Amino acid sequence: MKVLVLGAGAGGGCPQWNCNCAMCAATREGSRLIRPRTQSSIAVSPDGQRWVLLNASPDIGTQLRSQPALHPKQGLRDSPIKAVVLMDAQIDHATGLLSLREGPPLELYVTPCVFEDLTTGLPILTVLEHYCGVRWHMLPVAGEQKLAEFAIDGFETLRFRAIAIPGKAPPYSPHRHDPKVGDNIALEITDRATGRRLFYAPGLADVGPAELEWMQDAACVLVDGTFWTEDEMLKAGLGSKRASDMGHLPQTGSAERGGMMDALDRTRAQRKLLIHINNSNPILDEHGPERAELSARGIEVAHDGMEIEI
Repeated sequence: MKVLVLGAGAGGGCPQWNCNCAMCAATREGSRLIRPRTQSSIAVSPDGQRWVLLNASPDIGTQLRSQPALHPKQGLRDSPIKAVVLMDAQIDHATGLLSLREGPPLELYVTPCVFEDLTTGLPILTVLEHYCGVRWHMLPVAGEQKLAEFAIDGFETLRFRAIAIPGKAPPYSPHRHDPKVGDNIALEITDRATGRRLFYAPGLADVGPAELEWMQDAACVLVDGTFWTEDEMLKAGLGSKRASDMGHLPQTGSAERGGMMDALDRTRAQRKLLIHINNSNPILDEHGPERAELSARGIEVAHDGMEIEI
């Protein structure tokens, strides 16, 4: 199984167009070793020919143009992307669907909650019906159903499982402050030939026993790396919300709860990577002490264009 990291940044990417924080300014100036990052999305393939897109960020056009493996191969209009799976309905994970409107009907896999949000509060799917159209495949993660195995045509050698995880619905969702099962999912993808697994969760508000069990023994976990600390945005003067207010588990823990580093330390995953990294997060600096701490724990930081073989 092949994984392409198309974008590794959180909303706005780095540098963000209107941000002059320490990380964004240093990225523009080249004063620190910080790689620019677009907003998070990955693509997965069993053979390097056919690909499933996991999330469609607003930067998807730039991301696809920069990846030769995802360029058209046959005929005048073509794409090796055969399906899209959304982890949630957040703007930075869903609005890239509009950039795919010139192609055939989108084969889209979403939960009922995400479908509702994208046809009401942010009616992207309604708009797309006037262009390419959407073939909606329901992932039945809702109510008491917290796990759903599903198949994607043409990807029979891969097994897909959608898993309900703690998180936040988008600000425009009617249940932003009343979380529902299916607002946020993680995805487990298993290569049937080798049994090796990818666990992908770019938005993760907490890692409890259930989440930890899914992460255990995976060949690769690619999880929420948004913030270094709970109060990062406040201290940087960039906002008034804490990491938990936005549905993210920071890398460093507190007396109340452990952080993402603690959770990853407890897994036996062969590769541990952080993705969806906010422009305020000091782990962007490849020579900084925070990055050194991650490296000492065997935790990697994803970047745009990263290729992972599982």
